[in-house]
Amino acid sequence: MMKTTIIERDGEMVALLEGRLDTSAAVQVEQDMQPLYSTTCPVIVLDCTQLEYISSSGLRLFLALLKASKPKGIRVVISGLSDGLSKVFAMTGFTSLFEFK
Repeated sequence: MMKTTIIERDGEMVALLEGRLDTSAAVQVEQDMQPLYSTTCPVIVLDCTQLEYISSSGLRLFLALLKASKPKGIRVVISGLSDGLSKVFAMTGFTSLFEFK
């Protein structure tokens, strides 16, 4: 089960991602993330503190958001990655694309 909650906090748009972002969940998560594409906030935070798993489909969602945000000068920051998820990001080369906190 995957849950995505979008909130505005301290002038940032924050997506709280909870559960397993696998291929079957990616379609719903993509719809849930739509407000992030129209935000004018200077920073989008993808909070992965409660994220247990991410598939290649999930990584594609993160990348699509980054590609849409960069031309508008919006930073996409990923926070709260577990050790396991950090390894996935390192193996895929995503650590050089994103900011992490």
